[in-house]
Amino acid sequence: MRYLTFRLLAIVPILFGISVLTFAVVQMVPGDPIVAMIGLEATDEAIATLRARYGLDQPVVVQYFAWLGNVLQGDLGRSIQTGRPVLAMLGDAIWPTVQLAGAAIFISLLIAIPAGILSAVRRNGAWDFGASFVALAGLSVPSFWLGVMLILAFSVTWPIFPASGYVPLFEDPAGHLRTLVLPAITLGTSLAAATMRMTRSAMLEVLSQDYIRTAWAKGLSPAAVITHHAFRTALMPVVTLLGIQMGQVLGGVVITETVFSWPGIGKLTVDAIFARDYPVVQGAVLLTATAFVLINLATDLVYAVLDPRATG
Repeated sequence: MRYLTFRLLAIVPILFGISVLTFAVVQMVPGDPIVAMIGLEATDEAIATLRARYGLDQPVVVQYFAWLGNVLQGDLGRSIQTGRPVLAMLGDAIWPTVQLAGAAIFISLLIAIPAGILSAVRRNGAWDFGASFVALAGLSVPSFWLGVMLILAFSVTWPIFPASGYVPLFEDPAGHLRTLVLPAITLGTSLAAATMRMTRSAMLEVLSQDYIRTAWAKGLSPAAVITHHAFRTALMPVVTLLGIQMGQVLGGVVITETVFSWPGIGKLTVDAIFARDYPVVQGAVLLTATAFVLINLATDLVYAVLDPRATG
């Protein structure tokens, strides 16, 4: 409990810093959102009226603290383009992003963990070299290129999966899975490559430890040695990497969601940037950054469970 309290208090200044950077970076984006909303032919009086309505005629410091006060009350403002509450727009977009991120992580772990373990157990063998080559290729291939290639292969040449779009899970589960496959594979490929290499390295280090040699000497089965003794210890750096990846997935779905027209946070952010919809951009960036911090906190707690010595 003491460790948890300390970690919770530590993220307060981090979140405050995130709010400052989010507001400052968005303010530096060129262009006037009011002009973008009503057009270049608008009169000066109309522009001034809307700037006053949205508080854009106030000094930047006043705008920041007004925005921060509203954020602390759960009010992220309203979209300049649509007039909808930003929180409601983020609520509509977060679920598709969570679904995509979860599917990508699942695919990553399904491929990377067994491949990493086998590569470590069969070090310098054909499987090890083959898996390492595939992992290097996965890290090197850009997500947008892989997404386009998957569309050409499985939506155009062999029309198995739809090229884009989103079907709600509870309306049509089968249709939802069909639309989810290609973006999840695109996003999960690079994650699987990095996780596989980390799993391999961690397993190789653990397998060289004395207690593993003792387990072999006792005559334990290979499955018991690998799964019950080696993998639990090797899992800790993998968990750390997984926590980082989960944050990266939430912040890095922009390309994948854009390629596949997936209505998540990434696509919402891109559309808001092009429309110069500052409240939506601020809300999306703040949500993503906060999620990254909270995921890292959860990773630290899981790490502490796996290794109580981490709590000090």
